[in-house]
Amino acid sequence: QLARIQTDSVVEMLCELYPDLRFEIVAMSTTGDKILDTALSKIGEKSLFTKELENALERNEVDLVVHSLKDLPTSLPLGFTIGAVCKRENPLDAVVFHPKNCGKTLSLLPEKSVIGTSSLRRAAQLKMKFPQLEFRDIRGNLNTRLKKLDEKEDFSAIILAAAGLKRMGWENRIGQLLSPEDCLYAVGQGALAVEVRAKDQEILNMVSALHDADTVLCCIAERAFMKRLEGGCSVPVAVNTVLKDGQLYLTGAVYSLDGSDSLKETMQTSVNYSQQNEDGPNDDVQHVGITAKNVPGQAQEAAENLGVELASLLLSKGAKHILSVARQLNDA
Repeated sequence: QLARIQTDSVVEMLCELYPDLRFEIVAMSTTGDKILDTALSKIGEKSLFTKELENALERNEVDLVVHSLKDLPTSLPLGFTIGAVCKRENPLDAVVFHPKNCGKTLSLLPEKSVIGTSSLRRAAQLKMKFPQLEFRDIRGNLNTRLKKLDEKEDFSAIILAAAGLKRMGWENRIGQLLSPEDCLYAVGQGALAVEVRAKDQEILNMVSALHDADTVLCCIAERAFMKRLEGGCSVPVAVNTVLKDGQLYLTGAVYSLDGSDSLKETMQTSVNYSQQNEDGPNDDVQHVGITAKNVPGQAQEAAENLGVELASLLLSKGAKHILSVARQLNDA
């Protein structure tokens, strides 16, 4: 349902921009949708929510695919690109409480209360912050997870992305928004991406009107950070980005699975560049899988460098060890 709402919202924007065009929506399910009894981090498949959709794109059965940007790997298969990154919804994580805990916050829950989350990133950060609570895996789409929470007594609360709840019209279920001090969010969280064939200029030009420049720059920095760290859903990597007065601030962190070991740093760079006439060979420059013709190339480059430099700083301080231990423990 959420995927459908997200796709409809993109089609709606395109219809406003191109009233003469007709859009047909094709629904599909992916590996990630079908395997619901295993934690995402244990399936070990990089393109969990994207492979089947990309196959349809490759076979020209569809022309564009709408994803949650956080589901897209930092390296896309050859021949594909992210042709649009739409304006970001609130990227923070949210706590949804069991009806009997309505009005509480995580710190007010009784000791040994069980919190559901399928994310290693969320669990690692919250285990440190709330050692009195227990964290357990919960899978399934938003509807399924809320149903599991409400109808059983297994969980006192679950952690979800605020953006998904908002898009579903379930904002009233948010009992607590987790600030970046409590929990840094996932790379690309809250942003929608439109994936297209990299060589399909017509479609690329059409969807590029949906790019939100600020979101593009934040997400390029985040994705470059993740890529340099070789992170994925099998390791806890988290970010927070702020773009203010032409300055892009990126906070990035890596965690051990139990959160006891972590590294966190913040760096900034100027992205205050105007759009130059960059026609010609630079037309299709991708930055961590994103092609954004209408965002200044120098700004995109600065954002990507920021992500790489921040990751390199963490690696020089021992991030590689933390991540490889996390990966081994998770695989075990």
